[in-house]
Amino acid sequence: MSDQVTQTISRSWIVSDRPLEIRLDAFVRRCLPHLSRREALEAIRSKLFRINERVGTKGTRLAAGDRITFEGPRHWLLDVPEPQSNLSVPVVYEDTSVLVVDKPAGMATHGFSGRDHDTLANFLATARPDLLLIGASRWEPGLVHRLDRETSGVVLVAKTQAAFDALRLQFRRRQVKKKYWALVWGKAESEGSISWPLAHDRRDKRRMQVMSDHSPRVKKQKTWSAITRFRKLTDTAEASLLEIQMQTGVTHQIRAHLAAIGHPIVGDRLYGAPKRENFGLQRQFLHAFGLEFVHPEGGQLVQTEAPMPLELDSVLKKLY
Repeated sequence: MSDQVTQTISRSWIVSDRPLEIRLDAFVRRCLPHLSRREALEAIRSKLFRINERVGTKGTRLAAGDRITFEGPRHWLLDVPEPQSNLSVPVVYEDTSVLVVDKPAGMATHGFSGRDHDTLANFLATARPDLLLIGASRWEPGLVHRLDRETSGVVLVAKTQAAFDALRLQFRRRQVKKKYWALVWGKAESEGSISWPLAHDRRDKRRMQVMSDHSPRVKKQKTWSAITRFRKLTDTAEASLLEIQMQTGVTHQIRAHLAAIGHPIVGDRLYGAPKRENFGLQRQFLHAFGLEFVHPEGGQLVQTEAPMPLELDSVLKKLY
């Protein structure tokens, strides 16, 4: 974690004469628009804001000339990811408009506030600070898509806004090919396709739920269409190594689909079998090894690959 994130700093504002009265919570949102309403209220409850040297509450009415002072950790004032020079992420491909990196397992693709750290976005803020101006969200600099925290592999990053818009359009049109390796429990079929739609599991917000033909339909439950194709590369009596191609990009799609057909991913604590041996893995055996897209400027086909991580390769050597 960057030392700068934990620094305590101060900042102050003077309430103008217009409007004549405003509540502290509304004033904080006006001065720090990058904070959500929930975050602003949390900062006020943490006694980080003072009104004329007295601790303020959310409903305190402010008057013209009041001095509002913030004193607390620096991350509350950050409106972009904090640069972290201690992070290292391999670059797979780069040109003037596109960057492809190999995200390690255990690293989130991005955070949602200045308090989040050790993410790919924090790395990009250091290595490519110009990307902080690219994309649809200040917390996702240039990031065209994302991977789960415990999934390793290729992530596509746009270096210009025009490239970002063009690549996002390719994703929406399902023109980008994404390939994965997954080690799953059980002896899988030689190949197959899973096309069940997915929905948020209302019993567990962390999970996605497969909505098969036999699933009880919940009124007004939003679903996303999802297509996962797989081909078996090799197997043993207890596990199968699959090559997977995604045509869609729904949250947890591969993990939920494979678990639904009785082949949860080895090491997947959310969708897998927690009591099974995971061969010493501290992560799920899912790696995004291939990404294929049309270059947003040149129009040529770009194919990139990231090698199998050492910890996953060592598992395969034990099994095969």
